[in-house]
Amino acid sequence: MTKAAELAKMGEVLTNSQIGGRRNIIINGAMQVAQRGTSQASITSTGYYTIDRWQVAITNGGTWTMSQDTDVPTGEGFANSLKMDCTTADTSFGASDSLYVRTKLESQDCQNMKKGTSSAEKVTLRFWVKSSKTGTHIVELLDNDNSRFVSLAYTISSANTWENHTLTFPADTTGVFANDNGVGLGIHWYMGAGSNISSGTLGTTWHTTQANRAAGQVNLADSTDNNWYLTGVQLEVGEQATPFEHRSFGEELALCQRYYEKSYEYGTASGTSISTGSIQAGGGVTGATTSFIGGFSIRYKTSKRSSPTVTMYDKSGNSGKIHRIQLGSVSSANNTATVENGGTTGFTAYSASGVSASGLQGHFEADSEL
Repeated sequence: MTKAAELAKMGEVLTNSQIGGRRNIIINGAMQVAQRGTSQASITSTGYYTIDRWQVAITNGGTWTMSQDTDVPTGEGFANSLKMDCTTADTSFGASDSLYVRTKLESQDCQNMKKGTSSAEKVTLRFWVKSSKTGTHIVELLDNDNSRFVSLAYTISSANTWENHTLTFPADTTGVFANDNGVGLGIHWYMGAGSNISSGTLGTTWHTTQANRAAGQVNLADSTDNNWYLTGVQLEVGEQATPFEHRSFGEELALCQRYYEKSYEYGTASGTSISTGSIQAGGGVTGATTSFIGGFSIRYKTSKRSSPTVTMYDKSGNSGKIHRIQLGSVSSANNTATVENGGTTGFTAYSASGVSASGLQGHFEADSEL
């Protein structure tokens, strides 16, 4: 091949892999942002606990601690990883039991995969992983709109050693993603799987057979010595795995706040007894024992994916409550908060019963996760 041909080929590869623009479909793939907190113990049920956009999905799969860790692959530009640590073992999964870590993408953000069309694209997933448990592990893509799956295996060869894995998933010409803000694609890193989803043959092409979803997956819950780390997750359209797209903390935080936002300072957990960062607004008093008339409106820093679930806290940290304050440093905690007029851009909160007051004070969190 001539030099000119080599340069032309390189240009084609770079163009196809979109190295000049936004490539990574994953939000918070470097595990930088953890608005809810950096560690959560005693996890036995599905939920978002620490690192933004990353959910533990568990059905009778032992007990776990999820944390934002500083153990990372050397020289790759990462400062954080997601860590799962087994604290109560489950040595034998029931048929319907499962355990995995996942992130979910909106359908409208998956349109460039061209799924369900004759032009459907392959997608390439690249990530760094480390575990005390060697053997076969499964990553699955779930098309939530059409209930279709595809899974690929990766092997952890060396215990307690960071490994970089690249998996290219096949295109799917069946099942178009809805162009909306619901769940389009789920990406599941399995840690354990019961026979309902593991008794068949691993489905490495798009399929609908439950038993083929996680065939061959080792049981990471079989010992309290087990742990599992993940960072540097990148999903991009095409067959070319490009270098990880590092984004600034501020940009990643703003992307995460589409799904979850709080008034507490970053690093302060919701429900903490603290005034710093709280919302305060004045109002009117109609008498010493009559209802306080007033409230405040909040505009979110980032428009939410959908109208979120809003939880108010008074400054003492009581959930569903709000502080009423009065000139002369008189305050009243633990008053029921009412939230109304909620939408993707903000809400109104008030307290309309109890002692007289001249204003309201409190914190909020707004959850619009997939």
